[in-house]
Amino acid sequence: MTKYAALAVAALLVGLDQWIKAWAAIGLTHRIAVIPGLFYLTYLENTGAAFGIFQGQTLALAIVSMVILAALLALLLSGKIVDRLAIWGLALILSGGVGNLIDRLARGFVIDYLDFSALFGFPIFNLADCLVVIGTALVIIYIIFFENKKAAPEDGEEDELSKDGQAGENL
Repeated sequence: MTKYAALAVAALLVGLDQWIKAWAAIGLTHRIAVIPGLFYLTYLENTGAAFGIFQGQTLALAIVSMVILAALLALLLSGKIVDRLAIWGLALILSGGVGNLIDRLARGFVIDYLDFSALFGFPIFNLADCLVVIGTALVIIYIIFFENKKAAPEDGEEDELSKDGQAGENL
């Protein structure tokens, strides 16, 4: 059930991402200071990937994105991932990837608009990028702290092998 809820939220996030980008394409005609000297809304057409790498490689980026997104979707639907943290992380990566893929296929570029460059010199980015980063962070946290971690047997309990060498009942 969690995977379907996560996929439904992912679809809503793709819709929100596309709605914001449609607004930016039409209404963001000049740089808007949200917090002067720190945060601006700035319209940018990005034909590359993160940090402006692979500029002009829209088709190659779209193909790679489709392969990765198909693999993520298959993994989510396979039932092999059951931990909620991992499911939500993958769903966020999927939603951000789909949001930017739609831009690449429909426009030939990704619309970026979140601008912290005045203070940090950081590249302009968008909601989809945020979703990919947050999702990746959740998956990394899952892998580091939760994957393949089993509770140690408490004092007096037998571990995976019973005294007679047979597998325990809790396997």
